[in-house]
Amino acid sequence: MKTAMELQHVNVKIFAEESDQLDQGNFTPIFQQWIQDRVCEELLIDVADYLHVDGGPGIVLIGHEADYSMDDTAHRLGLRYNRKTELAGNNEARFAQALKAALQACLRLETDGRLAGKLKFNRREIELFINDRALAPNTHDAQAQHGREIELFFLKVFHPQTFGMNYHHDPRERFGVTVKSQGDLDFQALVKKL
Repeated sequence: MKTAMELQHVNVKIFAEESDQLDQGNFTPIFQQWIQDRVCEELLIDVADYLHVDGGPGIVLIGHEADYSMDDTAHRLGLRYNRKTELAGNNEARFAQALKAALQACLRLETDGRLAGKLKFNRREIELFINDRALAPNTHDAQAQHGREIELFFLKVFHPQTFGMNYHHDPRERFGVTVKSQGDLDFQALVKKL
């Protein structure tokens, strides 16, 4: 059996509930405030607006170690955490770090008065993927090698809820999985647990 490789550049996306009242341009001043107030553990540098790209990265909060974005890839709006620098520890610790950072950002956005309660995140669906095709190509071998550790991680995350996992099978996509729970996650409790 192969030894599991270190998965770096972990990304987590938590999808937003659909809202036709949400103005995505409102994320720019919010993310700029995050830079000024140093609300995240990462060093945050700038905000980039890609709203002109249909189904694209949206508004991106650029950081040194990681980026946060209100990503609209495939026309599914959600908060995406994109870890760019390497992290020590094992894969489970890297999954946990990325998920915790994404959840904290979601909670911060949901309670931001500038959005007037128009943003709510889905408590039943999480996407986790590796943003490094050279390190983790989207192949059956990668799924066989890392599937069990991803499943064990989400067993801890979703406990006691049952869930299903769907791998991204298109080789043009990044290696990853979409996880759907039968019950709602408590984001605040999960942040404490992670």
